[in-house]
Order: sequence, then C-alpha cells, then structure tokens
Amino acid sequence: MPGEVLTLYKNMGETPLECIERFRVAKPEYKEKKMTYLGRLDPMAEGLLLVLAGNTKDKDIYLASDKTYEFEVLWGFETDTYDILGVVTNGSGAMPRKLEERMPSLLDTIGKKKVQVYPPYSSRTVEGKPLFEWAREKKIEEIDVPQKGIKIFSIQHEDTRLISKQALLDEIIPRIELVKGDFRQDEIIGGWQETIRLSKEADFLISKFTASVSSGTYIRSLAKDMGDYFETGALAYSIKRTRVGEYIL
Repeated sequence: MPGEVLTLYKNMGETPLECIERFRVAKPEYKEKKMTYLGRLDPMAEGLLLVLAGNTKDKDIYLASDKTYEFEVLWGFETDTYDILGVVTNGSGAMPRKLEERMPSLLDTIGKKKVQVYPPYSSRTVEGKPLFEWAREKKIEEIDVPQKGIKIFSIQHEDTRLISKQALLDEIIPRIELVKGDFRQDEIIGGWQETIRLSKEADFLISKFTASVSSGTYIRSLAKDMGDYFETGALAYSIKRTRVGEYIL
C-alpha cells in the first residue's frame, strides 16, 4: 500500500520534526505511524511541509519535486547563516543603488544560476560531519564545501518596503525567540541589537520576491547572491514555501 501524503504547515521557529510532533498530538491516530518529511525547511522558514505517512519507500519521488517560495530580502546585512538566525558579519544597512533600475538585470543574473555552493550552516555531510558542525567549530575553511546543480525556473520582484530600526528589532527578536534548542540565540540577538544600534541608517530596505526552483535550491543562498550583486550584502529576511510539485499551500 502506498504511503499517505500529508500537507502540513510548518510554523516559523519550528524544525520539521517539531512540526510532525505537533501534528501527532493533534491527530492521535498518526501517533504510531511511521512519518518522514519530504524536503526540509530551515527553522526561520515556514509554509508547506510535505510528509509521507505509513509506507515511506517512495519518498525519493517526492524529494525531487520542484518548489515555489515567497521570500523577503533584507539589504545591507549579512550573517553566517544567510538569514536572520545567524551571527551578523556585515551590518552597514546600506541600500542598493538604483535598485528598481537594476532589478531586471539582477533577476536575469540570478535566473541563469546553474550551480550553488552549499551554505556553511546546512545539513549536507562532508567527511561524516554536517556542514553546520564544521562552521560552528570554525573549521569550514579546512574542507572543500560541495556544490550542486540547480535550476531557477522563474523569479520575480513583488514589492519593496522601508522598515525603521526599532520596527526591525521588534520583528527579528521575537522570531529568533521562537526557536528551541541551541542555535546560538543569545549571541545572535545581542549581535542584532548592537549592529542596529550602531547603524548610521535610519531606515532599511526589504524586497519581496517569488521564485520557482529545482529541489535542493537554498533560498538563503539566493538572497546572499543578491547582496553580492549590489555589493551591499543581503540576507533572507523571511521564507515561505507555497508549493512542492503538484501540492499547493
């Protein structure tokens, strides 16, 4: 008998396993069933989480599905995780020059991307250890971080907004506090507070995008690429997965 595909909503701050456990509590009939998620979502990401319940032998079929994301990019900041759940490494807050004018060329450049280097804070294993452990031990430069082929089927700019210093902190800190376990939360929150306090900018820029991509594409890395393109730095401020293959949020 084939497995049952469940479409769950993973909340921001949860791990996929925490999402599954929350579902088991709400649906006791699934308590003893074998369940596996079909494509992970980072703690700061939310949205559609496909889960296979019962017979999980066919999970590889679903893992290869392309995906659609809505995501926001915060310009002028960088972290070691490429999203807000990371230690700030660049906090200038600088806005891209001529953003609207150069947006078509940015999207064209990103859309042609064929290869992506795994982010240092990811679960890809190298020499028997996940990359995030290499990164935490500050030994990431001792290894060759692997690359992978990707496809960007479409990417479009939705809108751009300004956010004040205080409003940015008021959004970032509660999001980080949602995460359980040891993700360096105290160090990260302290870094954000200090960085934003010292910034010479009064407001910061956030742009929203929608992208359809091949399986395994890291949206965090696309956000970093955008910051590199404008030489301002950028990170994934929010990520929501809205589609996995034929399954829609």
